[in-house]
Amino acid sequence: MSDSEQLIIKGCIEGNRSSQARLYHLYAPKMMAVCMRYCRNREEAEEILQEGFYRVFKYLHTFKHKGSFEGWIRKIMVNAALQRYKSKSNLRPVIQIDADGIDVPDTYDIQSNLNIKELVQMIQRLPTAYRLVFNLYVFEGFKHREIANMIGISEGTSKSNLSDARAILQKALTTKKKLITS
Repeated sequence: MSDSEQLIIKGCIEGNRSSQARLYHLYAPKMMAVCMRYCRNREEAEEILQEGFYRVFKYLHTFKHKGSFEGWIRKIMVNAALQRYKSKSNLRPVIQIDADGIDVPDTYDIQSNLNIKELVQMIQRLPTAYRLVFNLYVFEGFKHREIANMIGISEGTSKSNLSDARAILQKALTTKKKLITS
């Protein structure tokens, strides 16, 4: 952590508005990207971002200066997103998807045909439970047992939701590839 970050953190803890604004502007773009993956649209992501930063400022005094400060903020944002979905009871059972026959060849160059914005949009279109599990597993690195405990589902459901989310995304990629090569 740089000296300037430490000064900003100290200023935030002391209630300095200028330090709070600097911290927000330093991390908001990266955290917005995190929030966007958990939401269906920008407005929801902005609400989660604001709630997350409220918690960052409220609990900043508990940061122990061990590990990454950005990682600490990221964890707060993910928890804010999870809390939003728990409080809204958006986790409903979803229909099973037949993943048979959906395969993206290893030779398909996703990077040259898909930008980050398109990938986020594909993730945003996933059903809520699939989106949460996919993000927590793929981007945050949680294990299925941890995910199950976080969002109140069984470990098997977490595994199934991840598999189904991947199948949906693979199907979307296959469709995109067909459109590009046509």
